[in-house]
Amino acid sequence: MTTPTRKRKKAAPKTFKAAYDILKTNAAELQQQDEPDIDNLMTTVEESIAAYRVCETRINAVQQALDAAFAEEENKTENSDS
Repeated sequence: MTTPTRKRKKAAPKTFKAAYDILKTNAAELQQQDEPDIDNLMTTVEESIAAYRVCETRINAVQQALDAAFAEEENKTENSDS
């Protein structure tokens, strides 16, 4: 079973969920292929890289926000102990 040839590259996803869904879908498609779909491989890879970057950027932003929040909370606790 082959997938139809994709006509054009999709725009990069704007949200973490959209990007994650692309990664899940592309991974499932690749795992289910009996034979590699070389015609669409570059499109799939490029789409997956763009989606991965959106996820990575969002995860890093959340991590930085959490680090800042914990540091602020720690400073409040240390200052109230003085």
